[in-house]
Amino acid sequence: MQAGPQQDQQQFREHYRQLFPQLQLQDYANGIYAIDPVARESWLAIEEFPPYEDAIDQGEKLFSAPFPKTGRHYADCFPNHGIGIAHRYPKWDKDKGEAVTLAKALNDCRESNREQLLDAEKGDITQLLAYMAYTSRGKTIEIVIPEDDPRALAAYQQGKDFYYRRQGQLNFACATCHVQNAGKRIRSEILSASLGHTGNWPTYRLKWGEMGTLHRRFRECLSQIKAEAQPAQSAILRNLEYFLSFMSNGIPITGPSTRK
Repeated sequence: MQAGPQQDQQQFREHYRQLFPQLQLQDYANGIYAIDPVARESWLAIEEFPPYEDAIDQGEKLFSAPFPKTGRHYADCFPNHGIGIAHRYPKWDKDKGEAVTLAKALNDCRESNREQLLDAEKGDITQLLAYMAYTSRGKTIEIVIPEDDPRALAAYQQGKDFYYRRQGQLNFACATCHVQNAGKRIRSEILSASLGHTGNWPTYRLKWGEMGTLHRRFRECLSQIKAEAQPAQSAILRNLEYFLSFMSNGIPITGPSTRK
């Protein structure tokens, strides 16, 4: 009999409890900086003048500006006018029968207001997401898998299967690095745990020199293992985010953030 989401979550967390007994659940909000004290020191220094501050300010301006063709705002598309809701995404949309990420919800809002869709990996979408995530900081991830809807369970399962499936020329799965080898070194880097992975986006990555979305990082990882990189906000990557976010329920939102 296949395990359900709650049982999956318990087993997932138990693995990390045994691997990192010194960490509490909320510590995983800090990603690799909860594990690597040297990297944490550098990160805390950067956080004194974080490189994502401008993205928050620009995001607020974009969020507040009316759409030229309808006069409506992003706030009109979201519960609570879009403030303090990022921790509840991805959300299951029973009418559409799909998991809707916050990035997709923003573009859906644009589409309903006859505006061109934004790039799903960088640019304005990261500024909007930065502002919305900032208004949710400190709130804990709260993802619901409605177990009375078989479509939601199927989406969750697809995300889970993708996470554990080996693929690409390197024959790696997401879990190869972030479950089996979490805390170990790959070249000069320590591999992070998957708990909390979805709560610190969008992120200013020092490697990129700019803000980027979670799906940009998903696609980069897939390219690095020489696997097919599905499009950002494709159903499979939204379902992967749905699975990972549910695993991280109860961990505080820290986005936007800075990462290597």
